[in-house]
Amino acid sequence: MFNLSGSEIVVIVLLALIVLGPEKLPEAIRRFGRVYGELKRMSTGFQSEFRNAFDEPMREFRETAQLTKDAVMRPVNEVRDTFKEVGAEAGRTFDEAAKSDPTSPSTSETNQPTNQPTPSEPDAGGESS
Repeated sequence: MFNLSGSEIVVIVLLALIVLGPEKLPEAIRRFGRVYGELKRMSTGFQSEFRNAFDEPMREFRETAQLTKDAVMRPVNEVRDTFKEVGAEAGRTFDEAAKSDPTSPSTSETNQPTNQPTPSEPDAGGESS
């Protein structure tokens, strides 16, 4: 509530001593302590009531949001998993077909350059027809 430093408290107590006098100051401090304590209890009670009032609706909101997220993500995850399975199966089928067909070029042969001229190109000796 209030953040008073030590010097501020001393100034307040001195002012209270001057205004109230030494006879009334102890009773005023006790009264202030009681009022301050009551305000703290009321504040704490209000905060707990406020939390209790909003805890249940917030919990229900979080549960509803999680259920909605799960309901939306379940089909998305199923489609993603299906695509992964289809892609893996297609990759295996392609690899098996490439291994079993001797006429199909392997990936290592197609990625490396060849130094042999094709029949339509002149050879490296510079001769042309």
